[in-house]
Amino acid sequence: MIERGAGEHLILVGLPGAGKSTVGRALAVQLGVPFLDFDTEIERREGAPVSRIFRERGEAAFRAMERGLTEELRRAPAHVLAPGGGWMTIPGNAELLRPPSHVVYLRLSPGAALRRLGAGVARRPLLSGPSPLVALERLYSERDPIYAGADVVLDVEHLDLQGVIRNLRQLASLRGPS
Repeated sequence: MIERGAGEHLILVGLPGAGKSTVGRALAVQLGVPFLDFDTEIERREGAPVSRIFRERGEAAFRAMERGLTEELRRAPAHVLAPGGGWMTIPGNAELLRPPSHVVYLRLSPGAALRRLGAGVARRPLLSGPSPLVALERLYSERDPIYAGADVVLDVEHLDLQGVIRNLRQLASLRGPS
């Protein structure tokens, strides 16, 4: 287990389908720290799926919920975090947690993201239009320059789950104990 200090989170960002939740869960187990998926936590607290929150209250309300959760995590022990894809696009969110936290951008193309999402694309509010690929391409165009401000950019397009985890564990071990 890699010891981490209070608030020293590993934050995974990227497009929907990049593997933030899948990678985050597995990595947290291997690092011996808790995992928190923002969407899942917000759904638990609100008693409603993200798609319904978007539909009934709007994206701004959802982003405010993400911001509140981010503020809570400033005082929490180290976690692996998987915020929503738009979390890093809101000015100040990443700065609330870093330093000491580290942001990792799991980069992949919109086409690869769509393939990975498969039928799950229907549950993604920002991809619910007539062409999810066009929506992903727009998100990539808007968000890639922002995501590139992460502490580490990891190209995951041609890596399987174990390859991504292996790379992230190497990065974590290079930082060493806090």
